[in-house]
Amino acid sequence: MFRSKRFKILLAIAFALLLLPLLAMQFTSEVNWSVVDFAAAAILLFGTVTVIELVLVKVRKPVYRLALCATVIAALVLVWLELAVGIFGTPFSGS
Repeated sequence: MFRSKRFKILLAIAFALLLLPLLAMQFTSEVNWSVVDFAAAAILLFGTVTVIELVLVKVRKPVYRLALCATVIAALVLVWLELAVGIFGTPFSGS
């Protein structure tokens, strides 16, 4: 199941997204991530990729696949926004 070419491509995309802040940190002081930030981002990105792959493998109806994948990506974006800027003001945002 997790040996498919699609899963490897999704993992590569997640890894590339994780490298963007590392690359940005080399050129600007505006991006200042710690090891904990990278770990949280890795858990979010690789967890999302894994759940999406599970949905694509297990769910047969295309409409359900699309809806579930969109829901997973929306959840990722909301959690990422909360951790980044505290959009909801929860204690997780650090505010």
